[in-house]
Amino acid sequence: MPHFQDITLRPGLWEDLKKDKRAHVHLVMIATKPDIIKQAPIYLELKRRGELALLGHTGQHYDFNLSGGLEKEFGLSPDFNLNISGALHEKVGQIIIRLGDILGEMKALGKIVIPYVHGDTTTAMAASNAAYCHQFASVHVEAGIRTLTPKFGNFQFPISNFQKNAAFDFEEWRTFLMKRENWERGSIEPYPEQFNTRTTEPATGFYCAPVELDREFLLDEGFRPDRIKVVGNSVYDAMQMALANAQQSTVFKTYPLLKEGFIRFCIHRRENCVDKKRFTAIFEAMETLVNRGENVLLISLFQTKAAVEQFGLGKRLETMREQQNFIYSDVWPYYTDVIAAMQKATVCATDSGSMQEEMNILGVPCVTLRFGSDRSETILAGANVIAPPVDSALIVKIIEGAKNHAGMKKVPNLYGENVSQKIVDEVLALLKKEPLFCFEQERNG
Repeated sequence: MPHFQDITLRPGLWEDLKKDKRAHVHLVMIATKPDIIKQAPIYLELKRRGELALLGHTGQHYDFNLSGGLEKEFGLSPDFNLNISGALHEKVGQIIIRLGDILGEMKALGKIVIPYVHGDTTTAMAASNAAYCHQFASVHVEAGIRTLTPKFGNFQFPISNFQKNAAFDFEEWRTFLMKRENWERGSIEPYPEQFNTRTTEPATGFYCAPVELDREFLLDEGFRPDRIKVVGNSVYDAMQMALANAQQSTVFKTYPLLKEGFIRFCIHRRENCVDKKRFTAIFEAMETLVNRGENVLLISLFQTKAAVEQFGLGKRLETMREQQNFIYSDVWPYYTDVIAAMQKATVCATDSGSMQEEMNILGVPCVTLRFGSDRSETILAGANVIAPPVDSALIVKIIEGAKNHAGMKKVPNLYGENVSQKIVDEVLALLKKEPLFCFEQERNG
């Protein structure tokens, strides 16, 4: 029995699909703020080409700051919303069941559905699973992102003994990180994102690798070379849209301090926000920088707020908020405001994945507040450095070393141009040759 009672469907959706004689349905899936930013240019490109393109929202992010504002900004109107809720396992189950019912209905109408899933999200993992059950293979946008971790023990000043080695040298650390032999694979962080991206790959028919490094990972894991293309990252296209509108942003009227330059912090990864030692190390580093007179912006998400409360840091946060050089804000609803503001940043200290990409494109030094990175291409190129969340003094030294670092600012854009156009070109060319979902006899003629 289809679970359509739980789903918000655009009026007339089924009637429109019945009337439309085109066989292929390009179904672009969104769920979280990064999904919307990176999938919007692809959806708009498909619509521009005259393809039968639908937009599906799982409902994972649902408030205005995380979803509604971006939908308005990019002019998006989902054709359905799965309205998922509950614990992680419940959300995964609901995506598979509810999307599976929608795909089953489309299949009964004779449609071949091509889901476009993004990155390492829960939606990518669950939606590609639902599609695979119907023998529909996905297009995986931002495929192959895998975490690399530095071999900390090989560094001249072991991180674990940092307090005994006050002579830490930022340039030596950055140079160490820029050598591939000093990295290793296998980390499950970030959680659950590294599980999600790996689980999405077997259900994928076309792999949109952002950079050559991601292609190498996919080849090492045995996926078809002819289905893997290095196309760049569609975040570049979204950023160009935002930059084109940056003059209309009112962010500097709201926060005039940002015009003077600032350090941005965002801390929201589960592994950082559930571990007191890790979160406190980052928090105290931020606190030190504020007390030293640095302009600091802290963007707060659900996990950030929960960690501040759980670890008893509320009073210290309020003390910082009394200082003129500290801004504590909820996530902003409009991407244009983010990009307009970040052009003034001197460094971005983050545990986000997408911010590592965006900072490279903007030419802003990045410090990744983790033990490893799933955008390690930015570190190998010199635009980004790891600051392991073990000691606040170490994090401060790394942030101060990266702040306005001339070499980090000059690393060329790693993520290409006109990426959405390339993705659509590749998918349409492939569909002229063979189905995305292929059994062995099909792909061997």
